[in-house]
Amino acid sequence: MTELSAQIRAANMAMHGPSSGVAFRSLVIGLTAFLTVVDLFATQAILPSLTRHYGVTPAAMGFAVNASTFGMAISSLVVGFFSPHIDRRLGILLSLTLLAIPTSLLAVAPNLAVFTALRVAQGLCMASAFALTLAHLGEQCSAMDAGGAFAAYITGNVASNLIGRLISAAVADRLGLSWNFYFFAALNLTGAVLVYFTINRVRPMHAMTTAASPLAAMFAHWRNPRLRSAFGIGFCILFAFIGTFTFVNFVLVRPPLSLGMMDLGLVYFVFLPSVVTTLLAGKIAARIGTRPAIWGALGLAALGVLLTLSPRLAEVLTGMVLVGVGTFFAQAAATAFVGQAATENRGVASGIYLACYFLGGLAGTAVLGEIFDLMGWTACAIGVAAALGSAALLTFKLKMD
Repeated sequence: MTELSAQIRAANMAMHGPSSGVAFRSLVIGLTAFLTVVDLFATQAILPSLTRHYGVTPAAMGFAVNASTFGMAISSLVVGFFSPHIDRRLGILLSLTLLAIPTSLLAVAPNLAVFTALRVAQGLCMASAFALTLAHLGEQCSAMDAGGAFAAYITGNVASNLIGRLISAAVADRLGLSWNFYFFAALNLTGAVLVYFTINRVRPMHAMTTAASPLAAMFAHWRNPRLRSAFGIGFCILFAFIGTFTFVNFVLVRPPLSLGMMDLGLVYFVFLPSVVTTLLAGKIAARIGTRPAIWGALGLAALGVLLTLSPRLAEVLTGMVLVGVGTFFAQAAATAFVGQAATENRGVASGIYLACYFLGGLAGTAVLGEIFDLMGWTACAIGVAAALGSAALLTFKLKMD
């Protein structure tokens, strides 16, 4: 999710002073981010229902639902490599329109294999639309607009985690699983309409060229130990985040907590504090340093994981709040670091980071899902804590020259 910050910084070299459409652009960034990635985690809110519907284990269903991260990893690399040569408006419109197809087909997926393939297809479309939209809008921002644009992006992203889950739980509870996916397909098309009426209202972008080929740039970034560590941190962060918020659903619906579907959706108000705290990540990291900021955030998330082991709902919810705040905060700080450490070919660096980030989510689902099925939530939480600890160790390398 570094495409925005990377493109903004590149645009800042050529553009100065506040633009007249700051508020409009911020609204577009937030709404487009929301409508594009709202499908990504919304389905987690109905995981128990999907597990019963397909008659599979929590691990199998969790992997299928989060298979979208595999598609997003692939798409992030492709868009990062070829972003300067892709027509932004056409690419965004096609991606969002095509996204509605696998989303609607999920309503009639006959088995888990088809469901998984459709989730991968969703990920391909989501990541391409998201990255291209943020690249385009980022190119329109002046130096004075960049902070507000990044804040709008974070807000839209966090809001999709919260509101998407609420919508999914509510629609599935009232209308059934099939209508849940039809509703989200309609949201995808709404995003396409939004882009159609907004992207063509800003002035034409200026394509940014790079001296090195994308492949050469990729190898150069991997040889940079600071960037390599940042990529690893991104992997660990989504590993821990998805591992927590995928399988804690099954803890919440089982005794002694025994929440219903609608109650499970309301639980995701735990993401609300993250809207505020994540917006402060840039300022705090700039004041105390990237490494202390990430260490503090990871420590907070680790404390939250510990609290989810409690049999009391209040403590579990507090733990979920801390995990959300900590992982989103660490993600924002790591994102900003990649933009600073990659002095050239930032689009490629963004693509690599996103690919590692989303692959971490897929790995977290696969590994922690098996652990959850075999040994339960306590062992799964230990796996989450191990991922957070690995990220903390990698943070030692995040030191600017």
